Amino acid sequence: MRSSRTLQVWKLGTVNYLEALKLQEKLASDRKAHKIPDTLLSLQHPPTYTLGKRRTDHNLLIPLSDLQKLGAELQYTQRGGDITYHGPRQAILYPIISLREIGLGARSYVEKLESTMIELASLYGVKACAGQKGETGVWVADRKIGAIGIRISSGITSHGLAFNIDPDLNYFKHIVPCGIVDKEVTSLRRETGTLLPSDEVIHEQLISCFARLFGFSSLIWKESNSVLSGDRKVKDM
Repeated sequence: MRSSRTLQVWKLGTVNYLEALKLQEKLASDRKAHKIPDTLLSLQHPPTYTLGKRRTDHNLLIPLSDLQKLGAELQYTQRGGDITYHGPRQAILYPIISLREIGLGARSYVEKLESTMIELASLYGVKACAGQKGETGVWVADRKIGAIGIRISSGITSHGLAFNIDPDLNYFKHIVPCGIVDKEVTSLRRETGTLLPSDEVIHEQLISCFARLFGFSSLIWKESNSVLSGDRKVKDM
């Protein structure tokens, strides 16, 4: 009989990218030291372009001086991958989990992140799939609906995935997303063409898909206004 595994989920709402980065670093250090259980951050960012370790500056198609006009900022990160965009109406998950305890390698971990977004899309009748060789993330035909960029240090993960619910897709026109040319970016709203439930509902569905695929049997929910106070409630899967 498989032992019960618990996932602590922090629902943070909208968080500045750098603040979320610092939080991930702190939590990853705590997870490495066994001070906290496996933890999942659920949030979204204000308009932000991020460059990963595989970055090539020519994939940013506008001058840095024009970013302010767009109301966006640019951040350099230590995650894998090239350039991508984060913004409102995007569901972002940052898992801070121990791959060693779960028994997963890096490739299997990425595949499960892909499956998490594929399963969410399927709830709305959208057939998504993993990209071809060299095409990271999750796709609907040749249109990208979800991005993945991870970091693994001493077996502890950070960064993660971003699923497009209904972001302003115009922001993607100013970059070559993930360094992949001649490919479109899409969203759940564009692919369904129907009225979607609230973003909060979709965020929770994404969390449920993640928890099931990674084998967590119960969730400890922490709301954004109670993270510091330590209030929490337990939900069995």
